[in-house]
Amino acid sequence: MKKLVFALSSLPLIYLSYQLVFNLLGPNPVSEVIHFTGAWSLRFFLITLCITPLKNILNLAQLVKYRRMLGLFAFFYLSLHFLSYSGLDLHFSWQDISHDLIKHPFVYVGFIGLVLTLPLALTSNQYAQKKLKKNWKKLHQLAYVIPVLGVVHFWWLVKRDLTEPILYATILMILLGYRLIKYLSLQFVKKSQWEKLQES
Repeated sequence: MKKLVFALSSLPLIYLSYQLVFNLLGPNPVSEVIHFTGAWSLRFFLITLCITPLKNILNLAQLVKYRRMLGLFAFFYLSLHFLSYSGLDLHFSWQDISHDLIKHPFVYVGFIGLVLTLPLALTSNQYAQKKLKKNWKKLHQLAYVIPVLGVVHFWWLVKRDLTEPILYATILMILLGYRLIKYLSLQFVKKSQWEKLQES
């Protein structure tokens, strides 16, 4: 099953490669590549966040096995997004990149998202999880922050049609809202149990 998930996760890259080879990206292929890789990175972050709700609602514990792979694919497409922007568009001119970071807030927000993703990718293995112990879980709570930055980055980038960023923002609010409700419910249960113990 992991091989199937890997193959499906690779399809966007295969499709993009096909379009590049046959020159199907239109008059501005660099812009298309940047948008395509960025959009798929955000989609994979959202798909990764879907794992826990689906596991709980549908009682599919086996879904957790694919969360790490999906998260790494999110990082992979985000890396391609940054490399496309910095390499294909700005030709790795760090002066131009620095200028964009200062001039365009959406670039700055996107760059922060990339930086925050790096420690998650580097500690996604079992060795790091054992070494970091409880701190590993705290570190990987950044997985909730990064998609927020991704949505903000996309929202500020789009100038006219906000349909796509609004869709992603709505999905993200639902996924984070689910976790917030679950957390508050758990705290309420703990408080009720504590009050019962105090009364007994």
